[in-house]
Amino acid sequence: MDTTKSHDKTITPNSTFPPSSSKVDKFQQVFHSDSTDGWQRCWEQGVTPWDLGQPTPALVHLHKTGALPKGRALIPGCGSGHDVVAIACPDRYVVGLDLSEVAIEKAKKLSSSSSEEYLEFLKTDFFTWCPTELFDLIFDYTFFCAIEPEMRSAWAVKIRDLLKPDGELITLIFPISDQEGGPPYKVSVTDYEEVLHPLGFESISVMENDLAVAPRMGREKLARWKRSLWHSSL
Repeated sequence: MDTTKSHDKTITPNSTFPPSSSKVDKFQQVFHSDSTDGWQRCWEQGVTPWDLGQPTPALVHLHKTGALPKGRALIPGCGSGHDVVAIACPDRYVVGLDLSEVAIEKAKKLSSSSSEEYLEFLKTDFFTWCPTELFDLIFDYTFFCAIEPEMRSAWAVKIRDLLKPDGELITLIFPISDQEGGPPYKVSVTDYEEVLHPLGFESISVMENDLAVAPRMGREKLARWKRSLWHSSL
């Protein structure tokens, strides 16, 4: 079902986000100036053009329409935490991960006025983190495109290892473009399929994101993925 077609009137994509090309250029300059801690430097200097400054409208819509899995949810590369706070509720405990201490501090400050018992933020590396419990939902937006393309297979393996056999992966595929270099690195539906299909993931749906913020409209798709029962039983 195309859950992005029936727009929730309470969701207003902010046309001032995301970045102009000059902001992306500035971000890449700062990021590549520190080979070991580029993300932290960007947060310290406030050069974060991927950060909408609000929850992702499509994710909020899925949450408000009851279209998100309940249980435990994970958002890698959570940044300042808007998406974590937006979908945390008594029926869903949400964990946000980020490499940047500054980002995690911002996220914790944002969540201090909300129901903190339904969420947590961790400064850790998604690829090496080993939680004690698996997840019913993983949401990825501007994370897959931020990692080096050669790391995408490792990303898929980690997604599989963190997700319950019947869990769901939701991805906002962005940026769909012909740009060179990164981050963000250009992506396509095929890029996801190439690393997810060998692990048994199949797309439930892939659709245009009609709730994308204005500058990203037409350059991203909303995809939902689940593993086949055959692979899940292995």
